[in-house]
Amino acid sequence: MAGSGPGGQSPQGGRTLRWGVVATGRIAHKVTRDLARLEDAQLHAVSSRSQGSARAFAEHGFAASYHDGPSGSGYQQLFADPRVDVVYVATPHAQHFEVVRAALEAGKHVLCEKPFTVNASEARELVQLAGERDLFLMEAVWTRFLPATRRALELIRGGTIGTVRWVQADLGFPAAYDPADRLWDPAAGGGALLDLAVYPLTWAVAALGFPQRLTAQGHLNQDGVDVQNTLTLKYPEGAAAQLTSSLQAAGPGMATISGTAGWIRTGSPLFNPRTLEICGLDGRIEVEDFHEEAEGFIHELRETARCIRAGLQESPLMPWNETVQVMELLDQAREQLGLRYANDLREAGT
Repeated sequence: MAGSGPGGQSPQGGRTLRWGVVATGRIAHKVTRDLARLEDAQLHAVSSRSQGSARAFAEHGFAASYHDGPSGSGYQQLFADPRVDVVYVATPHAQHFEVVRAALEAGKHVLCEKPFTVNASEARELVQLAGERDLFLMEAVWTRFLPATRRALELIRGGTIGTVRWVQADLGFPAAYDPADRLWDPAAGGGALLDLAVYPLTWAVAALGFPQRLTAQGHLNQDGVDVQNTLTLKYPEGAAAQLTSSLQAAGPGMATISGTAGWIRTGSPLFNPRTLEICGLDGRIEVEDFHEEAEGFIHELRETARCIRAGLQESPLMPWNETVQVMELLDQAREQLGLRYANDLREAGT
């Protein structure tokens, strides 16, 4: 278990934050391994639907575990624990709105997995609630916080490749069809768009900002889940981005940012690049490496802790308005693809 100094103080001099983790899937295991590396974090509680899963996950070093039962859902019990300061939500994204809203209403700070919600209406309501409760809330788009990403943005903003004119990014893998798997389950918000497109969009928005127009093309399967899509983003003066996400085919999984004075290409996978290639007009390619021991989630976790200690409600690296605007782009794409989810059928907040 991550430790603390005397009197509950972290080695950095700030209050040790006691974390709760909601859900025990694969991503939760990965993030928790990085969370355990933080000297100013205490693994306090985990919740799951089943007692077995909660207890098994608690072996990461959690002091308490909660599960669904007569006392209510596991996450409701976790939120009622006064010793929990901040929660990491790793449920399927169709459940994010319900779980995050309950956490905020219980007075907990929240780090929520991507995509933040299923639609922009849900995202706006959660942001409003966090503001009203004076709580920290952030979408866990871990790519935004990685050293390679921050270095790429430093180069772009410093003019190394001139004015950016186009971005190309893709992410895909052939996923075996299984209607019970969250990737293919409409009730869980399945499909390539919500699960994968956030990452290509991250690079396009970082390099070019938000577009004037988005055009989406793709294919839905017999269950109404998108198996592949291509988003084309149009910007002033002809700048553009083309982004593909797929559950049908493997791609290079890279992002290329091209400008008037050169280009930058990420290593693969673009959601956790360990290299950057930088090329100028002379054709010489320089490679920068970003290898580290941790998974890479540690950077968003550190930022969460920093912001909470500083009394911030949102991170300047992942501000609320950008989370909402990305969800609005995904709403536009879904409208064009004819992609509907149960979350769209109810009024947010009911």
